[in-house]
Amino acid sequence: MIQPESALNAPRDANHAVRRGGRAARRTSGNGANAAISNSIQRMIPAYQLLDEEALVAIERQADWILKEVGVEFRGDDVALALFRDAGAEVSGNRVRLDEGHARHLCSTAPAEYKMHGRDPATSFVLGGDHVVLMPGYGSPFVTDLDQGRRYASLEDFQNFVKMTYMSPWLHHSGGTVCEPVDVPVNKRHLDMVYAHLRYSTKPFMGGVTAPDRAEDSVAMARLVFGEAFMEKNAVIQANINVNSPLIYDDTMSGALRIYAAANQSVAVSPAIFGGAMGPVSQAAIVAQTLAEGMIGIALTQLVRKGCPVVLGSFHSTMNLKSGALTFGSPEANLSSFAMAQLGRRLGVPVRSTNGGQITAANSADGQAMQDSTSSMWASMLSGANQVWHAAGWLEGGLTMSYEKFVLDLDHCGMMLRMIQGLKVNDEELARDSYRESGPGDNFFSTSHTMEHYSTANYQSDLIEAGPYETWLENGSQTAEQRATSKWKEMVNAYEAPPIDPGVDEALKDFIHQRKSGVPDAWY
Repeated sequence: MIQPESALNAPRDANHAVRRGGRAARRTSGNGANAAISNSIQRMIPAYQLLDEEALVAIERQADWILKEVGVEFRGDDVALALFRDAGAEVSGNRVRLDEGHARHLCSTAPAEYKMHGRDPATSFVLGGDHVVLMPGYGSPFVTDLDQGRRYASLEDFQNFVKMTYMSPWLHHSGGTVCEPVDVPVNKRHLDMVYAHLRYSTKPFMGGVTAPDRAEDSVAMARLVFGEAFMEKNAVIQANINVNSPLIYDDTMSGALRIYAAANQSVAVSPAIFGGAMGPVSQAAIVAQTLAEGMIGIALTQLVRKGCPVVLGSFHSTMNLKSGALTFGSPEANLSSFAMAQLGRRLGVPVRSTNGGQITAANSADGQAMQDSTSSMWASMLSGANQVWHAAGWLEGGLTMSYEKFVLDLDHCGMMLRMIQGLKVNDEELARDSYRESGPGDNFFSTSHTMEHYSTANYQSDLIEAGPYETWLENGSQTAEQRATSKWKEMVNAYEAPPIDPGVDEALKDFIHQRKSGVPDAWY
């Protein structure tokens, strides 16, 4: 099992050593320029401040008004209701109301930033502050690739995406339900998913939340690897708690929240509001409602265990109000990303990107997909969000994970991470010696400065076609999607599993066997 941090950097023997994919990782990490930032996830450019103080205060007052005058229901969770009642909230039936400022006060014990620990200390990261964490898509029941087309996702697909996420230097978090392995019974697939995250990767990950026992199983499996004592003080696993917007927490979500909070593990509270359906159509109202729903969820984590690490999350989308279809990458949703990031910083907790990374309603990895995804990703990165979900693979409004879009998105993630490193201005970067070597009308190809920096000066894409038309023709006239097909297959074939203590691996397998054999399969 993982040792406390004082021992994390101690030498480890072959049975305990873990590494980031060996030769496979080196082959996929790009050249010098890419490798130079692959382990750096700290923002070096300022976050965009969309709203002024007056607007921010108005939204915060609206959130307080919602919590006081309307309230939030916690359905079927008497424990949560009792915790709020004991904390001085007004509880009437299932509905909880909080006076102005009360929710914010309860949230104040949540940490502004904290470390999430990977199985390999090298894959740990910090959430909060100026740190940026990217993770793959989440929750898709389908997968697609150019060879096989669209189909229900399998456990093999899930494992493939975990492996590729592990190999990528641009994704820091292994994700959760990267795709839904529908070939495994509903009540048992969480076991296989958590095992895949723990065995095929060393990066922090998400556990099950769709039933209390699945949340308990996820935490228990993490303890087999990291140890209970370590997890009492350190976060290694994260829960995605979706609010049943508008203004409802069902007992499944609040119950899972309490299990992870009690274990001192990271809880991402994520209202999901589609304007005109789960909330008003106006973005200001949606943002205020999100803040209200998020604060009361974070408040509950702190009532369960003060200091529990949290993330203020959300998932916003606009709708085509004529058809009811969701739209992604819209200017309105992007504006809400900026607003929520500001409000989260004022609340003093890490923030999940509101609009969600590289999301799209497109049905293939085409021009629309790239337009939607690029628009949304730019907003996510410039907003100052700390955790960007759905950074790779998302298609069809989240219904599908695409192998080709996954690697295309990875390439763009690398570009975005390079961009937030900012522009360095120093004597070396100003390169005066180059002008002394190369005068007016000369080129700079052979100057000492160029030779020294040529491999690190610019981000180097593995997929972008930048050669002449004739060369492209000679090479088969491949589209970006076709090049991406070759790339993801190369990654899967090159994958090397990180070592794990055989005893720990056996304990995980025994736990899974016991839990699976103890209950009949459920398909629903």
